[in-house]
Amino acid sequence: MRTEILIIGGGVIGLSIAYKLRIAGTRRIAVVERGTLGSEASWAAGGMLGVQAETDSPGQFLDLCKASLARYPEFIETLTAATDIDAELDRTGTLKLAFNESETAKLQERAEWQRNAGLSVEQLSATDIRRTEPFVSPNVASGLFFPDDWQIDNRKLLAALRRFAEISDIDIFENTEAGSIIVENGRAIGVMTSIGEIRSDHIVLATGAWTSLIKLGDVPIPLNIRPIRGQMLEFHSAKRIFHHVLIGSEGYLVPRADGRILAGSTTEDVGFDNSNTPHGEAVILNTAIQLSPSIAGLNVSSKWAGLRPMAADGMPVIGTIPGLDDMTVATAHYRNGILLAPLTAEIAAGQILNEEASPWMTIFGTQRLRFTEQVSTTRAF
Repeated sequence: MRTEILIIGGGVIGLSIAYKLRIAGTRRIAVVERGTLGSEASWAAGGMLGVQAETDSPGQFLDLCKASLARYPEFIETLTAATDIDAELDRTGTLKLAFNESETAKLQERAEWQRNAGLSVEQLSATDIRRTEPFVSPNVASGLFFPDDWQIDNRKLLAALRRFAEISDIDIFENTEAGSIIVENGRAIGVMTSIGEIRSDHIVLATGAWTSLIKLGDVPIPLNIRPIRGQMLEFHSAKRIFHHVLIGSEGYLVPRADGRILAGSTTEDVGFDNSNTPHGEAVILNTAIQLSPSIAGLNVSSKWAGLRPMAADGMPVIGTIPGLDDMTVATAHYRNGILLAPLTAEIAAGQILNEEASPWMTIFGTQRLRFTEQVSTTRAF
């Protein structure tokens, strides 16, 4: 089989790149996914678009996150118009809470540098917070309100991206393992998969936590991306009891419009084990109850775990591999895959269609990482 663009990985990053390429006019696109589309880290995420709540300092990563968030309204508007699936972009804002003097001091420091960076942030007293969210713990001491930290229903976003791929005649190969990139004369010309060889003019590697398992010819890809497990719990209330995302020092609560409440999350370096554990669930439950004692009266309606892809420095990898033409890498988004999907898709599509590296690729490309292997120019099959 032959296609124009072959995307390996059918999570939010791979599907967003396929979407961007299609609306830009690319006709023949194929997506290869080892399981089912969007069933890994993208499905397991909380859907927070938390630029300010989860960024600890000003700098280039903050700028990347801001730029991607700014693209979200148009991204969702056009995707909804094309698919009739609303991913429910919620712009109510986020509350970051403190429960003691030490946490309050840290929030004050955060507010100061964020104001200096030109970001919108409001400091709240305990009374302000309880007035805004009556079910927040009475032990809350202070907080920050981030009006520009939003949330999205990540599973509905994935459903919309899948629907777009289907109605746009993008070829989808689920339950298809990609084992080795076929490399000839310094060019990536195709992929050997569990269903056979697929040739393409350009390959996109959006393989998340499984990136380091891919081979280039007969050698491992020179990228060390580790899976980091995050466990989650879901509760359900008869009516919506929170209206903002609530974030504490150890976890968060994400309210959905239908009454669901997501609680997370753990950070565990345990390889490819994506199971829930009693200890992890207990940690999440205790943190959720600290944020709101009302959680103790709700039953756990669902639980799951996902594997976030993380590079050594915790930053995304968006770029190319030196010495290997015709392949773009978009991986290692760690906790920010949902947030960074629109901009990552734009960066990757620009590289593929215009053959010009975005300035973002200079900052977050592969060149900052230590390569342990040279690219092989010998075909593996």
